[in-house]
Amino acid sequence: MKIKLFLSLNLLFLAAVTALGQLTLRVTDIPNNTPPGADIYVAGTFNGWDPGNSGYILENQGGEVYELTFSPSPGALMFKFTRGGWDTVEGNANGAYLPDRTYNYSGGAETLELQILSWEGPTTASNYSVLSQDFFMPQLNRSRRIWLYLPPDYQNSAKDYPVLYMQDGQNVFDPATSFSGEWGVDEALDQLFGEGDEGVIVVAIDNGAGSRIDEYTPWAHPNNGGGQGDAYVNFIVETLKPYIDQNYRTKPGREFTGIMGSSLGGLISFYAAIEHQDIFSKAGVFSASFWFADEVYTHVASTGKEADMRIYMIAGVQEGDPEDYGEQVADMNAMYNTLLSAGFSEEEVLAISHPDGQHSEWYWSREFPDAYQWLYGQMDATGLKESNWEKPLFRAFPNPSDTNFQVITSTPLVNAEYEVISIDGRLVQQRVPFNGKAVEIDRLKAGLYFLRAYSDGKLVGVCKLVRQ
Repeated sequence: MKIKLFLSLNLLFLAAVTALGQLTLRVTDIPNNTPPGADIYVAGTFNGWDPGNSGYILENQGGEVYELTFSPSPGALMFKFTRGGWDTVEGNANGAYLPDRTYNYSGGAETLELQILSWEGPTTASNYSVLSQDFFMPQLNRSRRIWLYLPPDYQNSAKDYPVLYMQDGQNVFDPATSFSGEWGVDEALDQLFGEGDEGVIVVAIDNGAGSRIDEYTPWAHPNNGGGQGDAYVNFIVETLKPYIDQNYRTKPGREFTGIMGSSLGGLISFYAAIEHQDIFSKAGVFSASFWFADEVYTHVASTGKEADMRIYMIAGVQEGDPEDYGEQVADMNAMYNTLLSAGFSEEEVLAISHPDGQHSEWYWSREFPDAYQWLYGQMDATGLKESNWEKPLFRAFPNPSDTNFQVITSTPLVNAEYEVISIDGRLVQQRVPFNGKAVEIDRLKAGLYFLRAYSDGKLVGVCKLVRQ
């Protein structure tokens, strides 16, 4: 009986040890600018994300090796390393925002070897500054902080430079002002300059916080408001750009002027580039909120191509909630088709999706250098990996027509449907299946209309119809 009891207790002890387990975090490399003697902490789901918890300090094993062994509960862990506070949290290779680390811990004795690439904190770059804390925006009757990046050789040269206008200025340069990490644009451009890039002036405009939706949307949304986008774009075109061109050594022509943004900032940057093709020749459109208003598609179809452009669009497969994964890519694909239907060439438009892409600054920061180099002529499309989605480009033929249109697609559409809307947005032809039949317009009055095509219930693009 005593032997059985001993064995039972021993088994219970072993089961308890196994249940607790031990996870060892071993850091084998730390940034060169880590202060001597600095403590390195880990914060995560296992300690309430406390960045300075004394129970989670890694012990220096000599040199750059640090270790911590502890017993978290089995399951998915999320964590980051810090030097005791969120102002000194680890960053990515460019010193910008790094997404949370994740690890699926089984509950046993496991060791995880990791490297810390950088520490976030006040940037050491000296060639960006705040141009103005309260630059007046007469079109909106309000003021805004404006940031300015000058190329490393600006002060010691007589060169003129191209210009890039960027939205959400809080997130462009400085982690201390960013919402959830910075793009690290200054560090990225400094590195490219060191590799031979001619340099670019970057003008970054802070978003208006509570007025961000209003300013970044040209059309109002029934639930989310908005609609001041035209005034905001006019501020850039009529007030800010003339000021920059007058006070700095710029190349003011459209062929040297670009605009860029993400999310709603991507939407307004895209709109500005299409609306003002006389001002901009380049647009960086990251995870654009095309969902906000269908008018963005008809705006492209009605405006068409007025000048040579370069439009660089990206979207991540993992943007949004899991049940919505892929929607951002689908919206981008629809815009790609709309642009080509409107007359832009495949050489002018890139649409690239990334399986790991998320709606986050770390993703846009990572993709910024490629976008910049392609937009400003330092890289051709062969240096980029385009997404492998099929591009079901469609066109209406003949166009104009006085009877009906045939719809020609480059790849088959699944459960293809179409609808026709008027130039003022009214639905004049309810959505119906294609069924290989012509789009009948003999009942419509002469004028301009838009065909919206759908594949398996999703919008794949918009093209212009002219009824004679």
